[in-house]
Amino acid sequence: MPDEIEFARNTIKGKIAEQIFEFMFRNTGEYTVIPFGYEYSQPELSQSLKLLEKEDILDTLRSSPDFILINKSKTEVYFVEVKYMNIKDNQLIKDYAQKTVNKWEHSFMFIATPEGFFYEPCNTVIRNNGEIGKLYDSHIPKEIQTQYLHLLTEFEK
Repeated sequence: MPDEIEFARNTIKGKIAEQIFEFMFRNTGEYTVIPFGYEYSQPELSQSLKLLEKEDILDTLRSSPDFILINKSKTEVYFVEVKYMNIKDNQLIKDYAQKTVNKWEHSFMFIATPEGFFYEPCNTVIRNNGEIGKLYDSHIPKEIQTQYLHLLTEFEK
């Protein structure tokens, strides 16, 4: 039973990180935020069982990033994998980035931690051995990041 509770706890923290990512980027008005991960598409796809029987398609869907960001001018698209970490772990971050980039070459990684938010292209994260840069103020203004970081840490209590 304790393993199930820990799994549930980690799943909930992951969902909180995803919601914070979605709210922060949507609230800037600079991006269209589209939930994209397997958990969003699976219910619809499960009705097309023949499609899901093809292992390569299913494997690609399972590894799909959590969100698509489209900039306001509709000139750039970003595939973003979102993770929560209580403590930043560079090896784990690199592993997540590598797994994502294996199927989604031009994807980004967003990490939510109690110390702040981090965001960079997966290829950069891999090149830097899992080191990931802070989320730039140009993406999300510092005051908004501070508000959402406070919200994130409320769930850590």
